[in-house]
Amino acid sequence: MENAVWIDLLDPEAQRLYRARPERLHQVVAGNPAARDVVIDEIQKAPALLDVVHAMIESDRQLRFVLTGSSARKLRRGGFNLLAGRLMETFMHPFMAAELGSAFSLEHALRYGMVPLVTSAPDPAAVLRTYASLYLNEEVQAEALVRDIGAFSRFLEAISFSQGSILNLAQVARECQVGRKTAEGYLDILEDLLLCFRLPVFTRRAKRHLVRHAKFYFFDVGVYRSLRPSGPLDRPEEIEGPALEGLVAQNLRAWATYRQTPARLYYWRTKSGSEVDFVIYGPDTFWAVEVKRSGSIHSKDLRSLKTFCQDYPEARACLAYLGRERLMIDGILCIPCQEFLLGLDPAHQGLAGPAY
Repeated sequence: MENAVWIDLLDPEAQRLYRARPERLHQVVAGNPAARDVVIDEIQKAPALLDVVHAMIESDRQLRFVLTGSSARKLRRGGFNLLAGRLMETFMHPFMAAELGSAFSLEHALRYGMVPLVTSAPDPAAVLRTYASLYLNEEVQAEALVRDIGAFSRFLEAISFSQGSILNLAQVARECQVGRKTAEGYLDILEDLLLCFRLPVFTRRAKRHLVRHAKFYFFDVGVYRSLRPSGPLDRPEEIEGPALEGLVAQNLRAWATYRQTPARLYYWRTKSGSEVDFVIYGPDTFWAVEVKRSGSIHSKDLRSLKTFCQDYPEARACLAYLGRERLMIDGILCIPCQEFLLGLDPAHQGLAGPAY
């Protein structure tokens, strides 16, 4: 895209110009006849541009548009032209371990996450400290998404305790002293800003009574760590366990999205308490994955995976843990977590390529 037209709507002047006169895009493209690609960053800042893009796509099929954004809330809720059927939608996740290769460090990723802005920063801790406030100031306040920014800040802190857990929104609402409907609205904002996701229960051909509620994760473990309060009364496993599970979740989610044949990510939990952290299901994929924050594995740690495989013998199972050796216990592969994450290459059809 060497000759592409680039429009950055984070630039206040560009934002002002295109909000006032979105038809200006016609003039800019006409003034660059060699350009066949047009890149518009943060399209939600000037949503009226979508009508112009639509018209230009219809009049010149040789033009290619790349529209990026960090929030779909204004577009979806404002009744704007979403160009259905004319553009391909894709999501950019934080870095995957496989993308970083030899530069990937499990310890560093668990501490600071894998957002490109953070991983490339000289002081990743300082960037993370300002990440939440950036979103509060630039997205939530600037777009007037909430009236009480203090209550929303309390909500961010309260919901951080739900990382990797079944989401109890009524309890979160009580903890941050807002109504349930308000808490639901705040959660919608987080999802629209792509800051979190909910993991549904895998219920296909269920043979047991299953829970119904989704699990909650921040999109990046570093963001979770920056929002989660900690102090002398917190046990390490209360923070480190959800952090490890969240890191695996975001890598699996990216892998499932980027591969040629997309798959969906779920979890599985029976009402009697058996739980598998992740189920990856797609046309050519069926895996059950358990994550353990432990350097050693025993047969009892595999009970839930065995139960799942009894119900779904078509599934393959593995366990990722903090040890250093590959183990085969009761027919289930136990693999070091760093190796597991590095093996999540979307170019491979299997969960970790030929190694599995």
